[in-house]
Amino acid sequence: MSLILQIETATQTCSVALAKDGVVLNSIEKTDRNIHASNITLFIEEVVKLSNYTLNDLDAVAVSMGPGSYTGLRIGVSTVKGLCYALDIPLIAINTLEAMADGFKAKCFSVKPNSLFCPMIDARRMEVYCAIYDNDLKTISATEAKIIDSNSFEAILESNIIYFFGDGAAKCEEVLGLNMNARVMDDFTNSAKDLTALAHKKFNDKDFVDVAYFEPLYLKDFVAGVKKVNV
Repeated sequence: MSLILQIETATQTCSVALAKDGVVLNSIEKTDRNIHASNITLFIEEVVKLSNYTLNDLDAVAVSMGPGSYTGLRIGVSTVKGLCYALDIPLIAINTLEAMADGFKAKCFSVKPNSLFCPMIDARRMEVYCAIYDNDLKTISATEAKIIDSNSFEAILESNIIYFFGDGAAKCEEVLGLNMNARVMDDFTNSAKDLTALAHKKFNDKDFVDVAYFEPLYLKDFVAGVKKVNV
């Protein structure tokens, strides 16, 4: 039996889910800017209580490890590290893009056979964090930060239908949509529920990360904005 708390904070969505033996019991999520710090612990308490469990019943915690928002990832990982230390339970790290691909496949029933999946997370301007997976979640193109233009994915789109989704896909629709094999989906939202199958497998395989040394997959260094000063 496995009772796993799942945390997703890589984008503007703050999402918490509780899953037992690979089945989601309850979840709470909200999408807005700068809400993770004020909501994450409240969501954790509420989703565990709704499921009639306590934190002491948890067998592991799974976290969306990035890439994604520097601040969101830092808050999510800091929170789960504290839980794992306090409860003396293992930490499971899930690549955010892989979880998105798994979640998209589960929600989309009209996908063309032999299609590929490209989750995208907004990295500002025309840059996104992305990867490409096949129907078995085998990595076709590794996780990277990529600036999107009309030539992006041109070679692979010649012979494959690719579904683009996530909060980075919508802004790329104008250039990606020019290719007849590109399918840009604008209704996908990150969710802790999408970690379920991957987290369950990693728990059974005892595929855990070191709580002390684990760091999120930021991909890029954090650059703080410069505050404007009125003269």
